[in-house]
Amino acid sequence: MTPYSHPPLRLIGASVLRDGAMQKRSVAIKDGMISKGPLPEVDLTGFLVLPGIIDLHGDAFERHIAPRPSAPFPVETGLHATDRDAAANGVTTAWLAQSWSWEGGHRSPDMAENMLQAMLDLRPHLMTDLRLQLRVETHTVDTADRLLAAVRRYGVDYVVFNNHLEEGVQLAQSRPTELALWAAKSGRSAAEQMALVEATRKQSPQVPRYLCRLAEAFDTLGVVYGSHDDPDGETRERFSMIGARICEFPTARSAAALARAVNDPVLMGAPNVVRGGSQSGNIAATDLIRRGMCDALVSDYYYPALSRAAFRLVEDGLLDLPAAWAMISARPAQIMHLSDRGVIDYGKRADLCVVNAATQRIEATLVAGRLTHLTGEAARRFLGGRAAMALAAE
Repeated sequence: MTPYSHPPLRLIGASVLRDGAMQKRSVAIKDGMISKGPLPEVDLTGFLVLPGIIDLHGDAFERHIAPRPSAPFPVETGLHATDRDAAANGVTTAWLAQSWSWEGGHRSPDMAENMLQAMLDLRPHLMTDLRLQLRVETHTVDTADRLLAAVRRYGVDYVVFNNHLEEGVQLAQSRPTELALWAAKSGRSAAEQMALVEATRKQSPQVPRYLCRLAEAFDTLGVVYGSHDDPDGETRERFSMIGARICEFPTARSAAALARAVNDPVLMGAPNVVRGGSQSGNIAATDLIRRGMCDALVSDYYYPALSRAAFRLVEDGLLDLPAAWAMISARPAQIMHLSDRGVIDYGKRADLCVVNAATQRIEATLVAGRLTHLTGEAARRFLGGRAAMALAAE
């Protein structure tokens, strides 16, 4: 993101999440950081000032790039729309989950490299700190050199391993309509898709060595990595043993329990919390949260679910607001070793989310002190009085 000079501000009157508790105190912003000292003030009485949301996994960008399967738009257009979508929902840092798969189409290595290049080119123009998470299918053995070259070239810092081959076999056996839809997304017939699945399964003997090679390289490069959709404890244990410590969307309690036993972070989808369960019939996120087996929530496919999930956990009596909000701010920052954000404290980045306490709606988002979203009553407050001059410099 491009460095810039933003006039200083002090947010007063709000209830602020600081030091793990809601406090009545001011927040000063100077040079993009949380600061001290007398500054021009914005009265946010009736609002909550919370750390900016950090989203570790989201694929909502796909609907901006291809709102309909037959109507794709340029990647650049989709990324700008994603940037604004994230900002409007309080997200200040986000990883877009892009597949690196044998399936082809929008999940292909070609598409992944197109996305990485587009994000590199657009970074100076984006408001949100957008990054790319690579979802690497385990049976992509022949792409090892290409994958590692891309990780080095583009500075990829987050990878998760998937294995959707068996899911394809199950579709063929029990859900042929879904198989046909899956195949159509890649421009194939159902028979062609299953032929590809069977051919890809032949890589299975080489997969363990492939994953170990990637893990060794990721450790050297400082890449954080994990696995996605672990179906059981044994699978989670195998991934954990090679260093893939993040347990993303475990589909069974046994996988989450194993992760908790070895201190691996568990990520679940915020939509799962808001909707009261998994849309695909897997374990409920609230069940894991209740048992202390979930560390962080991610947007999955819907940015608005992040803040809504935090307030839902409070409403349901599972967590207080500081603990619930930490699942979408402080804890994700810790998981990704981002020591400069995730909490409101002196010297940290001024990544903030301003929420109307009465409606629980996000009315302002700041990334490194820069307003990326502003609406409603918060807009009137920011644009009034002495703050008007500060905003005019944007």
